Amino acid sequence: MKTHRFLVMIFAGALITGLALRSSAQSIAMTIDAGKTGAPISRLMYSYFSEPATTQLWGEMLSDRKFFYPVNSKEEPAPTDRRGFGRRIVRWRPIGPDEFVSMDREHAYVGEHSPVIKLEGATPHGIQQAGLGLRKARKYSGRIILAGQPGAEVKVSLVWGAAPGDRQTIPIRSLRSEYVKFPLSFIAEGDSDDGRIEIVGTGKGSFEIGAVSLMPADNLNGYRADLIALLKQLDPGMIRWPGGDFVSQYDWRDGIGDPDKRPPRYDYAWKSLESNDVGVDDYMALNKLLGMEPYICVNSGFGDAYSAAQLVEYVNGSANTPMGKWRAANGHPEPYKEIWWNIGNEMYNPPQLGRMTLPNYVIKHNMMAQAMRKVDPSIKLVASGATPATMWYARENGKAQGLTPPAIYRAEGEPGVLPDWTGGLFEKSSDYLDAIAEHLYTRPESPFDPERKEYVPEENESAMDSMRRTPNRLRLAIDAWADYQQRFPVFKERFIPIALDEWTSSRTTLAPGGSFFSALTAAETLNEMFRYSNLFLMSVYTGATGCLAITKTDAVMRPNGLMFQIYRKHFGTLPVAVTGNSPQHPVRGTVGIDVPKVLSGGGTYPLDVEAALTADKKALTLAVVNPSDTPQQAQVTVAGVALQPTGHVWRIAGRDITVTNEVGKPPAVEIVENSVNGGLNKVEVPPLSISVYEFPVQ
Repeated sequence: MKTHRFLVMIFAGALITGLALRSSAQSIAMTIDAGKTGAPISRLMYSYFSEPATTQLWGEMLSDRKFFYPVNSKEEPAPTDRRGFGRRIVRWRPIGPDEFVSMDREHAYVGEHSPVIKLEGATPHGIQQAGLGLRKARKYSGRIILAGQPGAEVKVSLVWGAAPGDRQTIPIRSLRSEYVKFPLSFIAEGDSDDGRIEIVGTGKGSFEIGAVSLMPADNLNGYRADLIALLKQLDPGMIRWPGGDFVSQYDWRDGIGDPDKRPPRYDYAWKSLESNDVGVDDYMALNKLLGMEPYICVNSGFGDAYSAAQLVEYVNGSANTPMGKWRAANGHPEPYKEIWWNIGNEMYNPPQLGRMTLPNYVIKHNMMAQAMRKVDPSIKLVASGATPATMWYARENGKAQGLTPPAIYRAEGEPGVLPDWTGGLFEKSSDYLDAIAEHLYTRPESPFDPERKEYVPEENESAMDSMRRTPNRLRLAIDAWADYQQRFPVFKERFIPIALDEWTSSRTTLAPGGSFFSALTAAETLNEMFRYSNLFLMSVYTGATGCLAITKTDAVMRPNGLMFQIYRKHFGTLPVAVTGNSPQHPVRGTVGIDVPKVLSGGGTYPLDVEAALTADKKALTLAVVNPSDTPQQAQVTVAGVALQPTGHVWRIAGRDITVTNEVGKPPAVEIVENSVNGGLNKVEVPPLSISVYEFPVQ
């Protein structure tokens, strides 16, 4: 393995204290040369990530609707769903004494067991779940699967208040010994953030509950209509599915067929519950709703080549194949014709289920690729890669979770050198891949210390420097690809691009996730991708729901979502050269780990500027990110094209880096559109702002 000597890059000048850099307006001059164009920006560069299989986009209101956990009144802590940003999984509780509810393993409808409620004449016994978000006049629909003895009478109630009349009740009679599905339909007559559903019975004998479901009645194929409407504003190219760390234990067969018969499973990656309500066909319905290309990640952790090949056949095989026949029986006779497939997720990462060493993994990757291509030779495969900088991040990620780094994460040769996982794939697997995935996460406030060989928080660092760490890490992947093109013969035959299928403007103590800090960081990172658009197949932001503030009943777009919306709708697709007279300031860190050979950001400090022509070349667009807390202006020279004197600008700005949009509050950040007169000779931008200009070509 080729080794590198890591160098330390220290600030030029003193560190600036504070949340944002205090600086006077710079003397910036830039040139936009429309005659020098880059590779077109694909729609796939505006893609998102969703984990795990059942996403926050799904409309199901009930937790554990298929009874993975026993129903009792014990006070053990409720499980925490780490994927839902700490939201709690609400447990079912008995109505009445615990002894009237038992869990039947012999005749379970789905999974390990189903609750049985013993009856006691006119005294109601049953189960309930609280914590539902209900809104007045909204309709809710669902179903319940019941079995019972002839003497049992069941009532299902939706409750929105404490008064006796604050409920709607549906009676269910004539139960049978076999399970039967009954529809549910409610209209809430009041608001509640702690509504509940009650399922109670009276009479003789007992009744058993197989599964329950409750959704807003306006759901779209099971997805929340309000969230789909917001995502349509983002116009995503892809949503990567079903994971993430989750995928390394996922059996895709669990998500096929009748959703009420799909078994719930424990998610060992996120220590939570997976209902399997969103399977392959449901994911494909999401792609149709949003007009996206599918992008499925297959399980290369605890999974195997045979299962991956069967999944390809289920998705792409004709109705005459065994798996295609199963798909047709589930209501989808035509193949989905999925092109891009991702084999595995972060198989180098210490916490990853099924993690293995690189020599073993290239064997497994190649086996899976061969099996998948045998089913459908037309598919394109993305391998689970990691450049050396990503390997350093993975090592520290494992340590942060209390894991002792395995042998492959200990320095080999010169100090500070880790295996090049992506390089190993190029060397051993280049015949079995069409792109290699890179994941981009950072510790914005923690430069890498070469002496301690770990990321160390920097107490006196400006927010601007913290923002710069994410595009700098992206630039390290760009540096790595330049090296790979020299080292590996495959590049003489064909180009293998970067599939950046997980990245984010990582969280920081300076500002919450989805804040204006996130928007500024993500915009700088997008600009850097577009400067090297020839290298990137896709850009998949973590995650789709991270661009939204979501409650049980409502949602709004966060600043980072508004940024993506502006770029997607108004930034061009053919990048053009931008040069300037003000180079970016360096930030503390270590070359090759968190500092690239050449700093990201271009020559327009403190601004980050990128330009592009529209696809029809009828307009020039300019993206200007101002991460400083002072207004900035730049003199602009445009070459290679003549522009009309009047254009438009779309802008978001924040009063500080912590602002975000929240449900139920006036928006702190909004898109503002204005006309611009006098041509593109000068741009003037407010503090903490992201602006996209458009000027028609003469």
